[in-house]
This record gives sequence, structure tokens and C-alpha cells, in this order.
Amino acid sequence: MNIQKKEISLKEKFGLLFPWARKKIMEQVSSVATIVVYLLFFQLVVLGSPLENSAYVAVGLALVVAGLAFFMEGLVLGMMPLGEVLGLKLPAHRGLFSILVFSFLLGVGATFAEPSIAVLKAAGATVKAWEAPLLFLLLNQKADLLVYSVGIGVGLAVVCGMMRIMYNWSLKPFIYVLVGIACILTVVSYYNDNLQHLLGLAWDCGAVTTGPVTVPLVLALGIGISRISGSGDSENAGFGVVTLASLFPILTVIILGWFYVGDVPAPMTEAQYNSEEMASATAILRSDLPTGSGETEFNVLATVKNSFSAAAVAVVPLCLFLLLTLLWIRQKLPRRDEIFLGIGFAVLGMGLFSIGIEWGLSGVGNQLGNTLPAAYKKIEFANQKIEIDNFDKNLVQTAVDDSGETHQFYYRYEKDMVSVIPWNEENYNAEEKRYNFTPTKGPLYGNEGDLSGIIVVLLFAFFMGYGATLAEPALNALGSTVETITVGTFKKSLLMQAVAIGVGCGIFLGVAKIVWNIPLASMLVPLYLILLVLTYFSTEEFVNIGWDSAGVTTGPVTVPLVIAMGLGIGQQSAVVEGFGILSMASVCPIMSVLSVGIFVNRSRNVLLENSEDENDGQTPSSLVAEEKAS
Repeated sequence: MNIQKKEISLKEKFGLLFPWARKKIMEQVSSVATIVVYLLFFQLVVLGSPLENSAYVAVGLALVVAGLAFFMEGLVLGMMPLGEVLGLKLPAHRGLFSILVFSFLLGVGATFAEPSIAVLKAAGATVKAWEAPLLFLLLNQKADLLVYSVGIGVGLAVVCGMMRIMYNWSLKPFIYVLVGIACILTVVSYYNDNLQHLLGLAWDCGAVTTGPVTVPLVLALGIGISRISGSGDSENAGFGVVTLASLFPILTVIILGWFYVGDVPAPMTEAQYNSEEMASATAILRSDLPTGSGETEFNVLATVKNSFSAAAVAVVPLCLFLLLTLLWIRQKLPRRDEIFLGIGFAVLGMGLFSIGIEWGLSGVGNQLGNTLPAAYKKIEFANQKIEIDNFDKNLVQTAVDDSGETHQFYYRYEKDMVSVIPWNEENYNAEEKRYNFTPTKGPLYGNEGDLSGIIVVLLFAFFMGYGATLAEPALNALGSTVETITVGTFKKSLLMQAVAIGVGCGIFLGVAKIVWNIPLASMLVPLYLILLVLTYFSTEEFVNIGWDSAGVTTGPVTVPLVIAMGLGIGQQSAVVEGFGILSMASVCPIMSVLSVGIFVNRSRNVLLENSEDENDGQTPSSLVAEEKAS
């Protein structure tokens, strides 16, 4: 029988594609809209501050949605099928050494392809070279090396994760060793003036790595290895790898800092940094700076070119590595047209997303971060500085307050509106008759130094973390998996609430760390020591769930927003750096999930013990086995 192919018109093709495209875009809109609307509401209504470059921000947010839609579809069509095939076929055709080498390279390559990794490179413009020389060096001249160190950390994590799956090792010893080493390095580094400013970045890097590229590929490989080796339930195969991928990069970044700390001078004042006496010592901080570093003007063509070039460099080598590995084990490429289309979608999506981060997400986060301190203190908007030529001092007037103190001011007319501007003699150049004025704002709630304004900011931080976490699609998927694995004893809704509350508390503490300039080591180390105790008293099942839950809280939307917001608050609060919020947002949900897990486990054991007499003397363990089997 001859089957004739029917040609469809262009209109019919669009008719078929439109519902699919609308569905994919709406999925991303639902995950982005909640947090963006919340941030804009707080910026415009609560803080009463207009949004700068609103047109670029709007275009940027639209590109974020479109970019995520293309990128996620590219993962499903192109990269995920390759990972699944290799996860199933590689263990059957190659030995342990080959599997571990592949795992390491996969971890490194997946890190480069993470959308959020570009945020680290962009964060260097906010750090001042004289305040944190080592941090400035690693975020600017050595930015690529910083990303390589993070990639090596993820590669080592995937290797250990695969070995753990093959040999059915417990996750607890890995946690004890890695967290113990990380805490020791953190405490020792805190007493070095340069290294202490690197700690926030190092711990935040652990949160950046567990994104939409690394996690699915690693899970696919882990499930394949689990099935081939027969080491356990394939549903549990992926648990633990995300935890290791969060811990190893912390160590590699701190070690990288120790390697370069001797090459940079100690922190100094700006005058010392610009003096001739320090020229030789600061030469390493001045060389090979990226062209245009620190510029705020939008260069559309340069942004588009750089974004798509970076996207191709991030995605294409990883896909080529997966394709070559597939050829190496002599396996045919399944659905070749779909895979190549998916790779193209991934490059297009990452390029659009990168532009959207620069114009939209980072813009919103940075503006909000710069404005938030106005809730509790008086801040200046240096980027809104006003210069008035031919100023006539006769226009200056005097007002008196209730205490009898006088204040000078003048009226300014702009855009059919009259505003009152305070007069400061120091800002007037008598020779040129020019007056400079920098707008100020705040404190909006209470007087400067009062807790009321700070409480407003901290509550904002909590609800931002809580709402953004509930909107993460990965958390929804994790909740369903956990409810299935625990046979319904750990409900999906309970897990989602525990993680969301934990993230909210983490961002609350992270913002408090910046507002009061609290050393990160004094907050993180005690929390992780408490975590080790909770881990000891938790079952292996809940340890896997709890520690991996931190990985789903740092999605591609949350990371750039939180980092930009933290750096903005840091600039207005006169702290050296604003990193550390992501690390706090990672540790707190682990604590909340493990705590709830201990309670759930005890409740389950009590129920099983009470039902023992009603089930012919069966033990609790046999009941659990029967429940899982059913």
C-alpha cells in the first residue's frame, strides 16, 4: 500500500505550532511572573521608587521567558535523550575507569552550560579592587578560571556520586567529610583579610551549580548506572549527587583563592590604590580588564553578539562531547533530527536568556537592591546626579522646622512639575555657576537607625524567598517523587512548605548579614554544625531528600535576582561585598526538611508499632517493605 504524504500550508504549520509554543511559554511565565510581580510591586508601591530603563527591563523580562522556553525545550529534545542513552549504554560497554572519566567531563561541561553561571562573570563590576583585591581578581581577570574551578568541583562531585551509586555507599560519610573540611577552610580563611571576602562567593557557587542542565543529565546517568549495576532502586539513584555538586565547588573555589592570595595586596583605601607607591603591587588588578568594564550604557549589538557567542561556547562543546561518546561506544544516534533541533533550541534559548538577565532580571534585582536600604536609612542615587548650569543663588530660600532650625532649599521645575531641592553650599561652583545635586531617599519607615525599616526589608526578603520557591517547577517534581518514595508518609505539600519556609528564612538571614555586615563564617559554620547533628539522627532516606532539597531552590530565575539584589544592598550599605544570600538560602531548607523528616519518621514508627499487634506480629520493617511493594 502506497502512503502518500500530504503537504500542509504555512498557515496550517503555524496553526499546529502555535498551541505548543503558547503552552511552553506559559509554563515559563508562571514560574517567572510571581517573583517579578512581587519585586516590581515592592519597588514601585512599597518603596515608591520608579523603575529605571523600564523599556529595556520589559524587553529583558520577555527575553527571559522566551529564552527559558527555548532552552528547556532544547534540553528535552536534544541534551536529555543523549544523557539517557549514555546512562543506559555506557555502563554496559565500558569499564569503571571510562565511566568515571565520562562522569567528570560531563560534570565540568554541564557547569559551563548552566544559564546561571554567566551571573558570576557579571558580578565582578560591582566589586572595588582596593576593598577586596582577591575577590576582584577572581571575578574579573580570572573569571574564566573561577568558572573552571567550579566545573572541576562539579566534575568531582559527579564522579563520587556515580561511585556511590555503583557501590551503594551511604551519603552521610560524604557529608561529614566535605562539610567538615569546608567549615575548617572557612574558619581559617576568615582570619585573612583577602580570603574572608571570598567566602560569600565560594559558598554561593555551590548553589549556582545545581541548575536545569546539570541535574537532569546527572540524574539520567545515575539512573542508567543504577539499572545496569543493580545497586538499588533507580528512583533513588539521583539523590545525593545534587548534594555533592553543591559541596565540592565550595572547596575548589576556596582552594583557588588560597592559590592566588599571595599575588594580591592587602585591602586598602582608594587613595592608596591610586598612589604611585602601590602601582607595582596593584598591577595584577589593573591588567587585562575586560573592555568596557563598569559601563552602564546599553550596547545592543555587542550584548547580542556576546550573549550568543557565550551560549554557543557553553552548549555546543557539551553536546559534541556527548555525541562523540555515543560514537565511541558504537551506538546509533536516536531521533537525529530532533536532537539537532534541540541543540539549536538550547543555544538560541541560552542566548536570549543571557540578554534577558542583563537587561531584565539583573536590572530589576540591582535597582531593588539599591533602593531597599531607603526603608531604614538615607541613601543617595549617584546615577541620578543633577547638574544645573548658570544657577542663581538668589533663588535659594530658607525654611524653619518646629525646633527653630533653618534649612535652605530651592524650587526645581521639570516636566511640568515643581519639586523642592535642598541646598548645600559645598555642591556649588561659584566660578562656573554650576550646582550639583544628588537625589536622596529615606528613611521611609521610622527614623534612621530604627528597627522598623529594617524589619520591612527582612520581611520582604522572607516572602520573596518563600514565594519564589513555591513557584519553582523543580520543587513540584521533587515533592511528587518524595511522596512516592516515602509511600505517602512525607506528603508533597509538606515538603514544599518545609523547603519554601527554609528558603524564606535563609534569604531573611542573608539580607540581615548584609544589612548589619555580619561575617558569613559566624552564621554558616554554626548552622552547618547543627546540620551535621540533624544528619546523624536522620535516616538515610531523609538525608538524601533533605540535602538534595537545597538544589531545587536555586533556579535560573532566582539566582540572578538574588545575586543582583544582594550586591545592590551591599553597595548602598557600604559593605565590601554582597554575596552569601544564596548560601543561606541553601542551608536553611536542609535544616527545615531534616527536622520535619525526623518528626515524620518518628510518627511513622509509632504508627507501625501500634499496628504491629493488629497485623499478626509483623515487625515495622516488614510492614514498610509491604507498603513499598504495593
